[in-house]
Amino acid sequence: MTGNRIRRCRAPLIVRTILAALVWSLELISAAEQTFFPVTVDEAIARVSEDERDRLTTLRERILETTAKLDEAAMADYIANIPKTRVPFDMVRISGGDFLMGSPQDEAKRHEDEGPQVRVKVSPFWMGRFETTWDQYEPFMFTRVPRNKDGSPQYPQHLQNPTPADFVSSPTTPYLEMDFEMGKSGYPAICMTHHAANKFCEWLSFQTGHFYRLPTEAEWEYACRAGTTGPYSCPTDQLAEFAILDPRQIRVGYEKVGTKKPNPWGLFDMHGNVMEWCLDQYRADTYAARKSGPVVNPLARPETRYPRVARGGSWYDLPEELRSARRIFSESNWQQQDPELPKSLWYLTDAVWLGFRIVRPLAVPSLEEMIFAWNNSFLDAKTPERK
Repeated sequence: MTGNRIRRCRAPLIVRTILAALVWSLELISAAEQTFFPVTVDEAIARVSEDERDRLTTLRERILETTAKLDEAAMADYIANIPKTRVPFDMVRISGGDFLMGSPQDEAKRHEDEGPQVRVKVSPFWMGRFETTWDQYEPFMFTRVPRNKDGSPQYPQHLQNPTPADFVSSPTTPYLEMDFEMGKSGYPAICMTHHAANKFCEWLSFQTGHFYRLPTEAEWEYACRAGTTGPYSCPTDQLAEFAILDPRQIRVGYEKVGTKKPNPWGLFDMHGNVMEWCLDQYRADTYAARKSGPVVNPLARPETRYPRVARGGSWYDLPEELRSARRIFSESNWQQQDPELPKSLWYLTDAVWLGFRIVRPLAVPSLEEMIFAWNNSFLDAKTPERK
């Protein structure tokens, strides 16, 4: 099994047939009629409107009021409800520390982009105990605010008592059920682009008054390993007790979150079920380019829409794809069945094995870093892929 591969969709045949029909029957939108997206992250940040920057400034002040006095010793696990929907989400305290990131040369089935190992120091944060579920994510997809083609709000005059969260860019209406009939309540949300996952984090932050974002690669691997140093955070011969995977290549869908055992730090489904987005740009030489450690809170800052990093393997994968150090890079073929031109900024029609989970760093970032975390994928769909 090498690098990335074009993954066959195991959704029911009838769903795939309907999707194929939709691809050919929907009217294609010409590229000339599309809003041209920024081609760099700096340009994306520069295009944030003054109104939006003002709202983000106010949000950051609110976040500072609620978290500025917290220190690592005061951190604790917590369960909160999304104010708009009352749907709960569960966060686990992750103490800061250092670890060896990547895999040793003698690890079975390793890839060259997993090394050389580098010592990394990670600051404290909270991480979602489970992958983000449809219960949490779907209300973000269907807001009552009319949207433009790029998902930005139209600021309707008739909207009564709008909240700042109503004006976060959110997905346009999907043209089919994005769970591909695999289940919704209690199941992990799937098929969202990196941009969509970022914007969900912004939407959640506006509602809660805490700063949420995708994990960096370093944070993700640190939390996945949970103090362990082997291929998995559990004994290899016990992997099936901790992970939803597909060793016989027969599974047809994901499972509800939390159905297997958690890792030593109380995180579920870090191995398998759905692969998870990270904040970083994928670069094959990421570790080789870093100096001998410890490297503090490393991040490969995104520069292009593809490729981005996903971690953890999925229900679709063989055991070696679920290793703690395994890195997967996103590709445009993850949405090859998408009928839009350019391809949707929100949906990956072929990534039925991809989701995400959220983190909340203890340290509140600058306003520019907040804007970066939520807008780093708002890039031109024609940006070339870079391996």
